[in-house]
Amino acid sequence: MIEYVRGPIAELTPAYAVIECGGVGYMVNITLTAYTELQAKSEARLFVHEAIREDAWTLFGFVEERERQMFRSLIGVSGVGANTARMILSSIPARELEQVIVGADVRRLKGVKGIGAKTAERIIVDLRDKIKPSGDVFKTPGTAQSDVYDEALAALVMLGFPKPVTQKVLDKVFAAEPGIKVEDAIKRALGMM
Repeated sequence: MIEYVRGPIAELTPAYAVIECGGVGYMVNITLTAYTELQAKSEARLFVHEAIREDAWTLFGFVEERERQMFRSLIGVSGVGANTARMILSSIPARELEQVIVGADVRRLKGVKGIGAKTAERIIVDLRDKIKPSGDVFKTPGTAQSDVYDEALAALVMLGFPKPVTQKVLDKVFAAEPGIKVEDAIKRALGMM
């Protein structure tokens, strides 16, 4: 598997970039967000997702790991293919998309070309519990940070605080101090409620 490609940008369009690596030019499909970031650069490092099928081997590139994680989450949803996921991320940056999904903003997702109400609802239902936005950190299930977040959330909900309010407060706590311990996160959250 290719983790990333790095090298001079040989060609750049809103749909793809050609990155030269060791004398080989790799055509990497990109989002409009990546295109905007790469316009002022002569070199690039793109995190890669490979889509290998019988008839094609396609590379998708992302400037940030967070965007690649979101792309992979999206293509895991039934009915959302790689090009649809790229279209979504071109219309709504990964950080905003986290908020759209967690906030169940079906209207905003339906605003993306090619996304209907059913697909928007399916994305929200499938991903809402897997995504926990907290400032600049995209927490994926199974990481140490998501475990601390989950423990703090469970404790505060058991104390009687509503889950949506608790999540917003914890998001602020984790944004300010990503490596915080469970006890400290609970104390800070209690002070903010």
